[in-house]
Amino acid sequence: MLKDKKIVLGITGSIAAYKSCLIIRQLIKKGAEVQVVITPAGKEFITPITLSALTSKPVISDFFSQRDGTWHSHVDLGLWADAMLIAPATASTIGKMANGVADNMLITTYLSMKAPVFIAPAMDLDMYAHPSTQQNLKTLQSYGNHIIEPGTGFLASKLEGKGRMEEPENIVACLEQFFATQQSMAGRRVLITAGPTYEKLDPVRFIGNYSSGKMGFALAHECADRGAQVEFVCGPVSSAMQVSHPNIHRINVESAQEMYEACMRIYPSMESAILCAAVADYAPETVASQKMKRTGDDLVIRLKPNPDIAASLGKIKKEGQTLVGFALETNDEETHAQAKLKKKNFDFIVLNSLKDEGAGFRTDTNKISIITAEGKKGYPLKSKAEVAKDIVDELEAL
Repeated sequence: MLKDKKIVLGITGSIAAYKSCLIIRQLIKKGAEVQVVITPAGKEFITPITLSALTSKPVISDFFSQRDGTWHSHVDLGLWADAMLIAPATASTIGKMANGVADNMLITTYLSMKAPVFIAPAMDLDMYAHPSTQQNLKTLQSYGNHIIEPGTGFLASKLEGKGRMEEPENIVACLEQFFATQQSMAGRRVLITAGPTYEKLDPVRFIGNYSSGKMGFALAHECADRGAQVEFVCGPVSSAMQVSHPNIHRINVESAQEMYEACMRIYPSMESAILCAAVADYAPETVASQKMKRTGDDLVIRLKPNPDIAASLGKIKKEGQTLVGFALETNDEETHAQAKLKKKNFDFIVLNSLKDEGAGFRTDTNKISIITAEGKKGYPLKSKAEVAKDIVDELEAL
């Protein structure tokens, strides 16, 4: 799976830097081409000469070559690579990556990277468990990066562990696992919706909901990682929520009407659609042109129904197309989901309940059931990244 793959290996200032040699040897043994980018601190733990001897390539550390002033282009590296692996990744480097502090060649390469990025943290337990480190890791994961969790050898779902860097053979196995699934959806075109919609009352107020968009972002990255071309219709979410995969084309919308128009335009040319957005069912009948002032009297707002995106796509669904919906329920969950499955012409529906702790809006985890015409398949509480894998696995099985 790694034959002819181009891997940028980032090495930072950790005692675990010596393990990078083992990673390089395994990658090259499996047919990969490796370019090392090392931080100044990393060179205190392992010499560039050793790394260059293993890769048969000059090690990149500075923006300019000390010998002839040749410029090392981080942009070219970002275009060259099939993947970037940062192992070991210190707390300092993780913090810089999460916050865009581009003060060395490794960080600028990361910020220019067009390929998937894998991060293997390496630090002591207290540093790893500190809330700031955990928040930085969650931020990086929300950007679509893959965290190789210490002590597991699998792509991260829970940001927990003992802080030590995962063993080299397990890190390489993670890359192999990724490339093994990367092309399973090659050539497929998938429409994904995410986030809330905002229905304007006046220039400063709106009717909305608590959706963060995290589940939709996880689905978009999972499909893109498997080789699909993703049309990603996204409602208003936090500016911190970004997509970084070249296979994802993001279309920003605000209202249910705008999302409806985008979906109706895009879906006819798609093989699949996953409708993850929390779309407002109603919108104000009239929108004030100026900010409404308090009068002291009761305020009555008349609402009109928004277009039903799911039902509309279900009506135009052609043979060979698939349509996946979501149902967030608070009571009679399975009954409502089964009814929605039939009414909207879904192939399957993803059900989650606000009664389940850790599921629903504004969380990094979710607990779902997949409902089909044949029955129900339940899953335990997982990270939204892992839930996305389960959903896309089900989509691929159709």
